[in-house]
Amino acid sequence: MQHPKKLFLIIGAPGSGKTTDAQLIAQSDERITHYSTGDMLRAEVASKSELGKEIERFISKGLIVPIKIAIATITNAIKNAPTDIIMLDGYPRSMEQLNALEDYLDDTLELKSVIEVVVSEQTARDRVLGRNRGTDDKIKVFNNRIKVYNEPLKEIQKFYKKKNILKVISGEASIEEVVEDMQSFINSKI
Repeated sequence: MQHPKKLFLIIGAPGSGKTTDAQLIAQSDERITHYSTGDMLRAEVASKSELGKEIERFISKGLIVPIKIAIATITNAIKNAPTDIIMLDGYPRSMEQLNALEDYLDDTLELKSVIEVVVSEQTARDRVLGRNRGTDDKIKVFNNRIKVYNEPLKEIQKFYKKKNILKVISGEASIEEVVEDMQSFINSKI
């Protein structure tokens, strides 16, 4: 019986720094593979697989990739990950995504923790738009992304809190500090 792979989910608003944090941790620790949901979907498209072609049909029209396809892509990548510890950022973004992953968890994959990187909306906005506050349409897009992120958040938090696997980390500090926080937490769970 092989050991189950260990999965860490990293969630956070746009501008929370979650992807950068996760990338830096994976770069400095060869036991960890980092994936971002968007990267996985793009990689699947690039591979020209049947699944990739199907994803391309949605992405090319600017549509959200259906949950069954997204979960197939994510779980394929996890199964084929070169390491036993995987950090996945930007997932779940909805209860539907959360439930799809829950259905997939079994004795080959263990969800160790969900790490939420929390920043104020002001910090997120400054990081995403730059200090110049951006143009109106950029602000609209940002506000929409925040809204989409926040809508299911309470329910997602509640679900993982109940399972006792939600870890909240402040993303307000310097990248070095946030990475150190996240890294020592992950090490404590491995």
